[in-house]
Amino acid sequence: MIKNILFSALALFTVQVFAQQTFRGMIMDKNNPKDNLGVMGANVYWLNTSVGTTTNEKGWFELPYKPTYKKLVVSFVGYKTDTLEINDLKPIHHFITENTTLDEVAVTVQKKATAKSYLQTQNVFTVNSDELLKAACCNLAESFETNPSIDVNFSDALTGTKQIQMLGLNSPYLMIAQENIQMVRGASQVYGLTFTPGTWIESIQITKGAGSVVNGYESISGQINAELVKPLTDDKLFVNGYGNLNGRYEINTHLNKKLSEKWQTGLYVHGNYRGEKFDNNNDSFLDMPLAEQINVMNRWQYANNETGWVSFLNIRYLNDAKQTGQINFNPFQDKGTTNAWGSEINTERIDTSVKLGYVFPEMPFQSMGLQLAYSNHDQDSYFGLRTYNIQHQSVYSNFIFNSIIGDTRHKFKTGVSFTHDNYDEYVVNDNFRRSENSIGAFFEYAHDNNDNFSLTAGLRLDHHNLLGTFLTPRLHARYVPWEKGVLRASVGRGKRSANIFAENQQLFASSRNIIINNEGGNIYGLNPETAWNYGVSYLQGFNLFQRKGDITFDFYQTNFDNQIVVDWENPQQISFYNLNGSSIANSFQVEINYEPVKRLNIRTAYKYFDVSTDYASGNLSKPLQPQNRFFANVSYDTKQEAREGHWRFDVTYNFNGEQRLPNTSSNPEAYQLPSNAPTYSLLNAQVTKVFSNKFEVYVGGENITNYKQVNPILGADNPFGTNFDSTIIYAPIFGSGYYAGFRFNID
Repeated sequence: MIKNILFSALALFTVQVFAQQTFRGMIMDKNNPKDNLGVMGANVYWLNTSVGTTTNEKGWFELPYKPTYKKLVVSFVGYKTDTLEINDLKPIHHFITENTTLDEVAVTVQKKATAKSYLQTQNVFTVNSDELLKAACCNLAESFETNPSIDVNFSDALTGTKQIQMLGLNSPYLMIAQENIQMVRGASQVYGLTFTPGTWIESIQITKGAGSVVNGYESISGQINAELVKPLTDDKLFVNGYGNLNGRYEINTHLNKKLSEKWQTGLYVHGNYRGEKFDNNNDSFLDMPLAEQINVMNRWQYANNETGWVSFLNIRYLNDAKQTGQINFNPFQDKGTTNAWGSEINTERIDTSVKLGYVFPEMPFQSMGLQLAYSNHDQDSYFGLRTYNIQHQSVYSNFIFNSIIGDTRHKFKTGVSFTHDNYDEYVVNDNFRRSENSIGAFFEYAHDNNDNFSLTAGLRLDHHNLLGTFLTPRLHARYVPWEKGVLRASVGRGKRSANIFAENQQLFASSRNIIINNEGGNIYGLNPETAWNYGVSYLQGFNLFQRKGDITFDFYQTNFDNQIVVDWENPQQISFYNLNGSSIANSFQVEINYEPVKRLNIRTAYKYFDVSTDYASGNLSKPLQPQNRFFANVSYDTKQEAREGHWRFDVTYNFNGEQRLPNTSSNPEAYQLPSNAPTYSLLNAQVTKVFSNKFEVYVGGENITNYKQVNPILGADNPFGTNFDSTIIYAPIFGSGYYAGFRFNID
């Protein structure tokens, strides 16, 4: 049914397109008539309509034309506005004249830390660098602390690694990309978010629901794309130092240099270290792992405005080492023995990516791009007496062509992609090896009537050596019923192969037996995961007491055709099997943003989740998933236009409702947990003193209310026994944490 609707929509709009006519022309500067130089960026539109465009770098423009359009308006800053009489489709060459009486006008606009678009068809919002500065934001996993749409949780009681969720589903169901190239997937699924330092991030685009077919078929609940800082626009020198009372220290350095008019390069170095041992709850286990990381990236940027070529080249090396376990564990003496329980997770990763783009000079609406990426991820780890090693080599390529059909109200993207993944896993005493290859083609059509309606319909066809040949449809629609009101709807299908060990590494830090129900599938004997995502969203802007604000209502449902069920309900084992029945995730969110006084921003949100799956033991709600969450963030900046130095204050509050805990009733009474975890609240705050546009310092606190989970590790008194389990984590373990840092830059 969905496919028929999608194809019908495409056919309808295509018929309309070819019936339309286009009006062309060139706008030039009257002060330079001899060279016939065009004016780039001039506004051209039909009088009393919303149909308009801007001229390209050579002064050319194209507009849709109707016989009823008679008057064409041409305007450009510093030049007189002209209104031209148009009676036919003959191209025009028009000279504009400087306005010598133009008064100077200063316009000041405060950039929003989080921007929601009224114009985009998809439900996308952008988190910029100002939002990332509201918290310590040491890496990508920690950059969502002040964002209500992303939930941040700990995966286990040992590594302290933060995992994210959206729409009630874990990060494997998100497509997480870096500059639109898939980044966190496969072997890097658990720790990959910690491999991108926060200072490297320029902005983050978060898409709820089905994403674009251009980026692949794996996305199910949404997409997160991190844009990195650019050598051309980043500071020549940037240094960020950070330290906290939990023994964690970090340093970030950016060095950027302009090599020529077309070439820029940047060297980005990140290091972090935690060497102090803490056991505040006296269970003999480290509350946080010992850790070291070195992360170096060299980035090259090329831009040639004359020819339309632009490209980026990234080369990165990462070495990350973690040690956790009992506080008296010495890996040189105790590894592989029962003297003390310990774990080491050592990761070495090399990746490189190339982006090459070309914009046709005469047709700025037409472009093509090529994305290439390679990564080699090598993780060696052990958890007590259990070994888990994984090597993952990945190749990714994507070619995209953008253009229009008739006029700029009808755009399309098309292209082909190829991916290759080679996995080699050693799990306890077993080897699992596989190679995945896929080749696909996609077409995405976008219609925008430049007024109150837009639609994006995409379809891709992929052939995968293990998943077969399949279609991936995606459809997004946007409608503006009245001023500042935007209604969006989306539907789409996603498909993915589940990397059951890489995505659930916390299982190794327990005594659970690993059970895989081999049902004849091509990946671990299991079938691929497939799901449909449906969503509606309504955004309404408003003015209250002459101050701006907005309110958003979101509802999304993810319905799985097949899911690899991760069953924790038997405390002596973890089982993986294909879904037999129903698995549905419902997510509702209401969010309000308001600025009651200048530079004071308030963001509040309430979220409700209803996530349930048919397990072997019956239909159950998802464990460790609060059904109710409340979020609030208040930020204030004292900056005055005439002053350079100022203060920034940020406070974030999170309330987490009850969570169902996995069943432990078959454990001895001393190792049993209640059926539900209690509600709790978290409070974070940060104060920043900006001394100048070159130097600032900040101090902050996390979990200021000092809430801690009681008894986070079951069987901590006998870690090699049958009841040891560090996976049932619903709240912080360490308690309060305080930090300080500085930022210094040279423009």
